[in-house]
Amino acid sequence: MALRVVGLFIRQELSGLASKPSVRMISTSRGPNRARILEHSPNAHLNKTLLDRYTRLKYDPKYVQATYVWIDGTGENVRLKDRVLDYVPKAPEDVPAWQYDGSSTYQALGGNSDMKLVPRALYKDPFKAGPNDVIVLCDTYQPDGKPTASNHRAAMQDAYNRTKDLEPWFGIEQEYTFLDIDGRPLGWPVGGFPGPQGPYYCATGAQNVVARDIAEAHAVACLYAGVQFAGTNAEVMPAQWEYQVGPALGMKCADDLWLSRYILWRIAEDYGVVVTFDPKPMEGNWNGAGGHCNFSTKPMRAENGIKAIEAAIEKLSKKHDKHIKAYDPRGGKDNERRLVGRLETSSIDKFSWGVADRGTSVRIPRGVADAKKGYLEDRRPSSNCDPYAVCNAILTTCLLDE
Repeated sequence: MALRVVGLFIRQELSGLASKPSVRMISTSRGPNRARILEHSPNAHLNKTLLDRYTRLKYDPKYVQATYVWIDGTGENVRLKDRVLDYVPKAPEDVPAWQYDGSSTYQALGGNSDMKLVPRALYKDPFKAGPNDVIVLCDTYQPDGKPTASNHRAAMQDAYNRTKDLEPWFGIEQEYTFLDIDGRPLGWPVGGFPGPQGPYYCATGAQNVVARDIAEAHAVACLYAGVQFAGTNAEVMPAQWEYQVGPALGMKCADDLWLSRYILWRIAEDYGVVVTFDPKPMEGNWNGAGGHCNFSTKPMRAENGIKAIEAAIEKLSKKHDKHIKAYDPRGGKDNERRLVGRLETSSIDKFSWGVADRGTSVRIPRGVADAKKGYLEDRRPSSNCDPYAVCNAILTTCLLDE
């Protein structure tokens, strides 16, 4: 596709020369301020090899374990439960709808709490033993049939149905941070800090990189599952990482992002490590975490598509408040901590755009500007955004003038 011509939707960052840190870097010593990593994490101390004896057991292949995954009332976490099918589903429509207790997921009161799960996307399950076991990504509905408050997928689906002739593509850059069980970034000294930012982005070396094995296991599991996984890299703050999903047409990128988050949580659970998508896990002079959303349409990818890109940016500039409210699960409150006009962010109060400028609300990458076609990057979404809400806001603003 035309989007690939400029390495579309994959961040092309240029590393500056890393200055030597003026304070202590991540320590590997056993000094008094050095905690034992994951000392208090129960999952880190379970013997994972014991599970192997059970996953090697063979059962009738007509039985399929289906893991239903859905977004709970927080709008940023997922829940799951399993059921066994006696056939192999080929599409989400082949999987039966199900129900769950919404009073235990912040979505209902106890008196009328049966919520409905409707299968929307099907993935291979990297965690189960059966060759046909699946993960079923669902959206959620109230007893009266209306979408739950945290179901933004339904609105995005409606917007996509009305704009699909323009072939909207999305790609999302998901940043996140590894934490120890006590909430401290993984590998950070107790009562202190690592050296300043500079040597950690796309880095190598035990003094610079934390938990690469989890990030790489995540990439393989996503590819196995069927996520349109594009890549991964260590980020600017130590213990912070990023991966990219897409580019993908229509609903798939948002579906894949939620499923990829679930896979990351599950893998980190095996290691006893906590994953947070909080957009500002550490206050101070540390980069926050974003969910930058790359967007393109068929006209943007055509020759001289830069005009369509600039027209979309003009529309975005007039709906800044609408997008800030849609770009984190608390209506902009989370992004208030992150969009401070520095540390590679724009100001939350003012819309801006530019070419190759990571301090703006919307960026046109240098390769796009040179090719005069491609895509735009909306840098405002937070790392804990709901991608359905983000993509819906972009579709309704840029293509439906709503």
